[in-house]
Amino acid sequence: MKTDLHAPPALVPSSGPGSNLGGSTETGYAARHAPSAASQATLNTDRLEEVKKIFTAHLENKGLRKTAERYAILEEIYARSGHFDVEELYAGMKERNLQVSRATVYNTLDLLVEQGLVSKHQFGRNLAQYEKSYGYRQHDHVICTECHKVVEFCDPRIHGIQTMVGDLLNFHILHHSLNLYGICGDCRAKAAAHPTPEPAK
Repeated sequence: MKTDLHAPPALVPSSGPGSNLGGSTETGYAARHAPSAASQATLNTDRLEEVKKIFTAHLENKGLRKTAERYAILEEIYARSGHFDVEELYAGMKERNLQVSRATVYNTLDLLVEQGLVSKHQFGRNLAQYEKSYGYRQHDHVICTECHKVVEFCDPRIHGIQTMVGDLLNFHILHHSLNLYGICGDCRAKAAAHPTPEPAK
């Protein structure tokens, strides 16, 4: 595939994974509680069932227990939009009076990342950020180095470059990660409104 690197920009700001999801009719441990206040998306039942089947197969293949807590964590994640860290996820579940430990949250996140159902990002900080990934289109990130805001965007040219590089180097590209770092407009406006005073001579 030929990619025109000089073509006009075709950036599409992403509305965030999960913004177009429907409602859940899930029954059981997680369904007895409404999604936490931190959850911005509702669940798509069909997608959730697909994700559960994949997760169940993964647990069975590894000889691990299929606990209600693990499935509750999975549903909480797929009810969220955007990125979150472990503490945000844990706090959201405690807010709903779900009895899960931090250790279970960490362990379950590791399993979901391992299976490709959740993506893990570092974004230049020590605190890892996560987002659901099954059934959502590839996107990239712009990160503010001042306030750490993360903005998602999609540009089809990046996929074209990925395909071209794979063809040239005889690689089957599975996925990519592109993070751009800068200072957002809000932080630049704040800095302009409150300039740092010159040091006294």
